[in-house]
Amino acid sequence: MNNDNKDNELKRLEMLLARNMAQITAKILVLSNKGGVGKSSVAVNIAVCLSKKGAKVGLLDADMHGPSVAKMLGFEGKRLPAGENSISPYPVNPNLVAVSMASFLESVDTPVVWRGPLKMTALRQFLAEVNWGKLDYLVIDSPPGTGDEPLSVCQLVRDLTGAIIVTTPQDIALLDSRKCVSFLRQLSVPILGILENMSGLTCPHCGENIDIFKSGGGEKAAKELNIPFLGRIPFDMRIVETTDDGKSYIETYFDSEAAKVIEKICSSIDGKVRSKH
Repeated sequence: MNNDNKDNELKRLEMLLARNMAQITAKILVLSNKGGVGKSSVAVNIAVCLSKKGAKVGLLDADMHGPSVAKMLGFEGKRLPAGENSISPYPVNPNLVAVSMASFLESVDTPVVWRGPLKMTALRQFLAEVNWGKLDYLVIDSPPGTGDEPLSVCQLVRDLTGAIIVTTPQDIALLDSRKCVSFLRQLSVPILGILENMSGLTCPHCGENIDIFKSGGGEKAAKELNIPFLGRIPFDMRIVETTDDGKSYIETYFDSEAAKVIEKICSSIDGKVRSKH
């Protein structure tokens, strides 16, 4: 492709991107500074919860190397309908659609061996060429860290409504959360708050609460960094079971303590978003 064609293609994608983003009321980035904090399961359950409240929601899996949203929502291995310069997202429920790199790989074992520029190109296409339609929310699940993918999202979606930082309760969470906060502030992205995941386990035998990863790191980080604390989601083994089975935890165990916390967090996020729009 010569330079003129490249410029024309970029202009076309920029036009489609602007058109798509103009139809979406709120764009929320979910990120963490390290893996293993349950960020994707949080993003999935927030998206499902908002959709169950009647909002039209899109969920974009921005993890190119380890996409997990398709597995968690039961469409792993299913190809997304694609025409010329057009991709249809997967319909999870009447109010929720999703897109993941997993739908474009030959198999679940196929690695994505890409450097930064290719990843940004793919994310631009996901944002611009997917038929997202008119949405109340676009939830973007970013891979861990402050590298290519979250940086690309922040550069491509210039009117991000805000970001949610997912962390775990250890004291070291303060260090990780501070890096995410600095990253977002450098890029002038509003911060909706810190969410503490895996915060305590209720013993199934005696009912006593066990702080398996200590307690309070997320809340401490929020206080020291002067940003909102969204809440604590307790550890529940059934979250692992539902994500492995391709079902949403908040629908399957809607009466559980963790589901009620997620519901409260979603109501808080919805309130914040509505106050801005």
